[in-house]
Amino acid sequence: MLKNIIYVGIGGFFGSSLRYIISKYLNSNFPYGTLLVNTLGSLLLGFLAYKFIKSTNLPPEMILLLTTGFIGAFTTFSTLMFESQLLFSNQQLSLGLLNIFLNLALGLSFVYIGIQLGKIL
Repeated sequence: MLKNIIYVGIGGFFGSSLRYIISKYLNSNFPYGTLLVNTLGSLLLGFLAYKFIKSTNLPPEMILLLTTGFIGAFTTFSTLMFESQLLFSNQQLSLGLLNIFLNLALGLSFVYIGIQLGKIL
């Protein structure tokens, strides 16, 4: 159990660090950084779930590091909700709704694309 926690923590360190860097440089009046990391994370999780978990003998520790650790820390639902609430609070209802819609629509679409890529690569 402790070994698994360490693997998740290592992946989480890199995932959250990369999310911070992307969000720091892409956010403006619209949270583009969060949209990008949620979309990329969805693509990566779909791809990894299909390709590595279903198709290879990747060690369980590496699966935890990549999925729960890295991607779990890289993407963030709570940040999506917080940034949307900030837009609502600033009387930017349409941007807040657009933010939620794009994250959900692109996230679902990119999980599907990731699974399809995993099948062909």
